[in-house]
Amino acid sequence: MTLPGDEPLGELELVHSFTGPMPTGISVSHTGRIFVNFPKWGDEVPATLVELRDGQEVPFPDQAWNNPSGNDDANAFVSVQSIVVDPADRLWVLDTGSPMFQPTSPGGPKLVRIDLDTDTVAQVITFPTDVALPSTYLNDVRFDLRRGDAGVAYITDSSDSGPNGIIVVDLASGASWRRLHDHPTTKAEPLHTFRPIVEGRPFVERPADGAPKPVAMGSDGIAISADGSRLHYCPLASRRWYSVATDALTDRSRTDADVAATVVDEGDKGGGADGLETDDAGRLYLTSYEHNAVLRRRPDGEFETVAHDPRLLWPDTMSVATDRHLYVTANQLHRQAKYQRGQDLRRKPYALFRIPIDAGPVLLR
Repeated sequence: MTLPGDEPLGELELVHSFTGPMPTGISVSHTGRIFVNFPKWGDEVPATLVELRDGQEVPFPDQAWNNPSGNDDANAFVSVQSIVVDPADRLWVLDTGSPMFQPTSPGGPKLVRIDLDTDTVAQVITFPTDVALPSTYLNDVRFDLRRGDAGVAYITDSSDSGPNGIIVVDLASGASWRRLHDHPTTKAEPLHTFRPIVEGRPFVERPADGAPKPVAMGSDGIAISADGSRLHYCPLASRRWYSVATDALTDRSRTDADVAATVVDEGDKGGGADGLETDDAGRLYLTSYEHNAVLRRRPDGEFETVAHDPRLLWPDTMSVATDRHLYVTANQLHRQAKYQRGQDLRRKPYALFRIPIDAGPVLLR
């Protein structure tokens, strides 16, 4: 028997099923090309970045770029965590340089631009050791091309073993710097203030041997407000989210205290979130891994349920496309062995869905 409130909400359309490694990032070009990445977290990963072509996962831009010589290879992808098509219809690739969350080496962590008119790499930005620390895990990235000579990128460092923060990148010069370094709003909350529940079970690290411990990943989801004035971000292990003034992030003459003074607590976002996204109407989207849902906050502050479906097992990364759909991956992250006493409980296939964003949503109950 289906009880009221248990039925799926939103028009969830299956775009692609994955029978190989688990995906995280998704982005769609202005012409409808779909790109997906697979970080190296223990699965066999033939290519860490692919394009979906006629239902096939094709290494992108080619197989050579998916065959690194080592974890410090600046000319190949080591382990891609996130991909974003920018407003100029160029694909940016965020490479952690950290397979299996290993310490990073210079050259591995990088931001790579691929021009989609030629499918060739046009720019590689690597990070100095005081920006990409040995503990750094580059998680997600957003772009504002309205700032500076060529635009600015904002990247979250979600490390579970070192300082968290926001990395700012000047795309013209390739210069980068850290902001909100180890700031409390970028860090995971302790279990006594946040105890996430996924599929009815506490979401904690549960090794095969030893006591459970809290998930420690910090600043993860990230989104820019429609006018570019605020950057929203959230730790993976938190129900709260925050925003900070982009004028402060990008002005290198401002002190860390000046930047921190512009942080706003945006409140309880309705569950733990992995990904954030925004659209041109000023609406902010949040995945809710505790509720198999995608939520949305309207400019007036009202929350809506965009989709709620049992198939949304750990909704991860989102991408709003020019076809007026929200694309989202569901990868069962919480069923990995590290959270299940050494047993891999994931069940293939993983999924890529899309949802029309202009259809009538359901108000959050």
